Amino acid sequence: MQDIYIIDDDYSSILVFRELFKTDPDYKFVNVKSEEIDIALKNIPSLIIINEDAVDRDIIELCKQIRDDEDNTITPVIVVSSNDDKKHRVEILQQGIEYYIRKPVDEDYLYYTVKNLSRLLTINRRISPLTGLPGNVQIHAELKKRLLKKETFAVMYFDLDNFKAYNDVYGFLKGDQIIIYTGETISRILHKSWLENVFVGHIGGDDFVGIVPVENCEKVCQEIIANFDSQVNRFYSDQDNEKGYIEVENRKGIVEQFPLTSISIGVVECDEGRFHNILEIGEVGAQVKHAAKAINGSSYAIDRRKM
Repeated sequence: MQDIYIIDDDYSSILVFRELFKTDPDYKFVNVKSEEIDIALKNIPSLIIINEDAVDRDIIELCKQIRDDEDNTITPVIVVSSNDDKKHRVEILQQGIEYYIRKPVDEDYLYYTVKNLSRLLTINRRISPLTGLPGNVQIHAELKKRLLKKETFAVMYFDLDNFKAYNDVYGFLKGDQIIIYTGETISRILHKSWLENVFVGHIGGDDFVGIVPVENCEKVCQEIIANFDSQVNRFYSDQDNEKGYIEVENRKGIVEQFPLTSISIGVVECDEGRFHNILEIGEVGAQVKHAAKAINGSSYAIDRRKM
């Protein structure tokens, strides 16, 4: 369901949009007065449409308020107005507003503008908002493309060790910082090691994937581990760094010790003809990553079987 908020003090627009989208049950339109914009922002709508002619507030101030709200930085905004002054129009667009549509409005143009913005937002959601890396849809597409082209390539699976314990002690916001750091470290080293034919994706949580040429994979694994281990201690307190572990109370009230977060890498070399689909690659990837995680500390394992 696409929740679209109409900012309009006299409720003149809501009926227009409901009529336009009467055959689209996936779109829900909600009218909000400009003085109640905080309500709309708290609900983080899919799209905000402002009818400038029907709001009792300064439009620039209103646009700034929306864009300054940290939860709505990527929420698309459309301003519909009868003001045809170019300077005014540009000033609104400078606030990060996606579209300024002048009245009288062509209904087909308005309809497809809303539809296409919603489609772009759906596409953007396939990108990890935390790391900015492609998600599962693009990862699967990239693997399928290389299999269809009968390329020889390697798939690197990355996973953090003892990460749940870290989240339990330091909280999810600090955990997000380690995930961002991990993604940046992987991306930087992979793109430095191979100037082309490199893909880095974020599966979700603390899981990442790299699709790269087969050559030098072992050396690159060693470099990623060295870089990761050299900086990960900055996410811990001095006391925990000195101890070399953190303490977490389990469900039975027993305090357990967990080593500092490390990184495990499982690599699958995909020679032409070895795999017929991405599920087969994923199964071997899970096995080789499990082998890497069985080793204490940051480690890697490479599957070089030909068939």
